[in-house]
Amino acid sequence: MTDRAVVIAGAGPTGLMLAGELALAGVDALLVERRDGPELEGARAGGLHARTIEILDQRGIADRFLAEGKAMQVQGFSMIPLDLSDFPTRHNYGLALFQREFERILARWVDELGVPVLRGREVTGFVQDDAGVDVALSDGRTLRAGFLVGCDGGRSVVRKGAGIDFVGWDPTKSTLIAEVEMAEEPPRGTRDAVGIHGFHKMDDGRTIRTVVTEQQLASGEPTYQDLRRALVAVWGTDFGLHHAAWLSRFTDMTRQAAVYRNGRVLLAGDAAHVHYPVGGQGLNTGVQDAVNLGWKLAQVVDGVSPPHLLDTYEAERHPVAARVLQNTMAQTVLTRSDARIDALRDTMTELLGMDEPRKRLAGMISGLDIRYDLGDGDGDGDGDGDGDGDGDGDGHPVLGRRMPDLDLGTAAGPTRVFDLLHDAAPLILNFGAAGALDAVRLPGRARLVDAVCARDWELPVVGAVDAPEAVAVRPDGHVAWAGSTGDPALARALDAWFGASAPE
Repeated sequence: MTDRAVVIAGAGPTGLMLAGELALAGVDALLVERRDGPELEGARAGGLHARTIEILDQRGIADRFLAEGKAMQVQGFSMIPLDLSDFPTRHNYGLALFQREFERILARWVDELGVPVLRGREVTGFVQDDAGVDVALSDGRTLRAGFLVGCDGGRSVVRKGAGIDFVGWDPTKSTLIAEVEMAEEPPRGTRDAVGIHGFHKMDDGRTIRTVVTEQQLASGEPTYQDLRRALVAVWGTDFGLHHAAWLSRFTDMTRQAAVYRNGRVLLAGDAAHVHYPVGGQGLNTGVQDAVNLGWKLAQVVDGVSPPHLLDTYEAERHPVAARVLQNTMAQTVLTRSDARIDALRDTMTELLGMDEPRKRLAGMISGLDIRYDLGDGDGDGDGDGDGDGDGDGDGHPVLGRRMPDLDLGTAAGPTRVFDLLHDAAPLILNFGAAGALDAVRLPGRARLVDAVCARDWELPVVGAVDAPEAVAVRPDGHVAWAGSTGDPALARALDAWFGASAPE
């Protein structure tokens, strides 16, 4: 029996990010991955959205990814471009970077943090009790963990073992994706009544990334002949297809876990939600799941916060994924082409050429508009944000949103908000008079910084707002409380989100 605070099933993007978050908090985590090595077969997902780049910036590692990808406007609604170059963020773009490279860079960071990975094994089952989880591995070993997190994909063994329903919609179409070699140069791509078909030449100048929608819905592991048949059905030729280095099939099945937690077992990433990859939101949503969960799980493991803090993970992330499922189903309709659908696409293109619709959808798909419903943020449940319990207020507009990466002036010199989040610890920023919060009892891990900044802030989609006198920023970069320095609700919010205050 081996004791671990947390066992993570799956070392894909979500599992790796969660492992990094737990390591920053000093939690003893272990990754279990069925692949023998860190290399991912095939390029898979194609890029990062702006909020994911911000998250990497919050941890001080964004430059590693930017150095190997191509910054560009990657956002789109079913390939209708959504430019966010005028959004108020340092990263008002996406990053073209295949999942293979993303995982390689992220795995290197996780290795630097000292997180062990058991490769060539997978979780086959588990039994949980009040004190922990016995996790069975495919090699016959059993691990004893405080918590088990399933980041093991759409066919998640962890989700099934926890008895969590995967509800939603069955597939209506299937698509083949492959990395191949062809004797002839294929066309750029097309769209027809079945769906999207396209080609992209990879950097080696020889391999061609191929996406082709099948004429009939299919399932199971695809074959070389399936690919050849699909190509011929669309173009009347296979372009001299003679080698497929990697071949996979995905569908537009759209499902979400009914709950994200069963006792000491939690779900994140594709184990919690799957959808057609239009819009490129899957990897990004999973990474953001991990960052929301990581600090909360760490505080529960360390005894800083009670277990019910984990309930806020599902409360916050389930609606985000539900919205992703809805917008991808809407986008999937536009991947087909006939007179009626083309008319709808033309109408959407015209609408998204207008500022307000463009900003609304670009903010949603990029993740920059996410706002968690924190009530009033003070933890007393009255939902008004003014601390008097009468429910007549709404709180500051930044409450629950990602904290802007402001330029700050501090006693230690100029800095940025994101620089102060590198250690993934709670942050309290005082923009009022210096020392105005010195009397506030802080949780042991929270950092208090007196700072000066611009008095007017601009939030994506929302627009300009007045700066509050102070904010409490969670390790995931979202604002847990915002208000005046004399507001007694601050102390309640700190206790609710970051654990009991340090003794005087």
